[in-house]
Amino acid sequence: MSALTQPHDEPLQQRLDAAMAQVNRVLLGKPRQVKLAFACLIAGGHLLLEDVPGVGKTTLAHALAATFALEFQRVQFTSDLLPSDIIGVSVYERETGQFRFHPGPIFTGLLLADEINRASPKTQSALLEAMAESQVTVDGQTHALAQPFFVVATQNPLDLNGTFPLPDSQLDRFMLRLSLDYPDATAERALLTGSDRRDLLAQLVPQLDGSALLALQRQAQAITASTALLDYLQALLAASRRHADIRVGLSPRAGLALLGAARAWALLSGRGHVLPEDLQALFVPLAAHRLLPVRGANGDTLARQLLAEVAVD
Repeated sequence: MSALTQPHDEPLQQRLDAAMAQVNRVLLGKPRQVKLAFACLIAGGHLLLEDVPGVGKTTLAHALAATFALEFQRVQFTSDLLPSDIIGVSVYERETGQFRFHPGPIFTGLLLADEINRASPKTQSALLEAMAESQVTVDGQTHALAQPFFVVATQNPLDLNGTFPLPDSQLDRFMLRLSLDYPDATAERALLTGSDRRDLLAQLVPQLDGSALLALQRQAQAITASTALLDYLQALLAASRRHADIRVGLSPRAGLALLGAARAWALLSGRGHVLPEDLQALFVPLAAHRLLPVRGANGDTLARQLLAEVAVD
């Protein structure tokens, strides 16, 4: 019996199912991407949405925040955005004769970093400590962020004028990179004839809260991964490091992220153990942006090649 089907966990399972159903009612025709976003959140990762404007990236972020009752902040990244605009700043107060820290929008539950690649590398790196350590340091003082803390970043892969590509160290902090793509004809017709997405977002009610999300994260960490499953995971990592078209393969940290995401995927599927299919479902969105291909190669294509070449024993 899985962690999500034990009798005392039935209410949490039902709320989780209701949460996914609610987000799918807003983001039509994208059940796989919604499940991937949920897996990323439950695994304690951060999400990068790379797609053209108008396909629902911001809608997904809003829907996740509302469904999980997370405080929401949106920052529009621009070339003149400063690190202090995100993290906050210490201001001298004459009355007390001391500096007082004024927290920035990063002190929230879900931060939408919109068009993150339009900010300078210095500002992009301001997120690095927060994403890696769930804390920020200002003037030598460390300030812990609230838990849970989730970053959803967006970027347009086509409009590259005035952009600064994310460095590898920053890309590595995003557990998954997703593309929502255009809706199919049925979903698009429902969008055209249905309610405005803003109205639907305003009507969303929390299905889970921060404490429930933290409980789900703990449950995911307890999902079983067999020796054979770990052998398969290591085979994927090793194959990425010796592939002729890959300059730098997947790191041990990427392997830990893949295992954590697969555990969350198994939890969402109502199982208490990880299957090879779980790793396969997560591998491309987790690995493609971490692979450093040789010139002319494509990370997504290489990730799919690795899946095809590595056999499941």
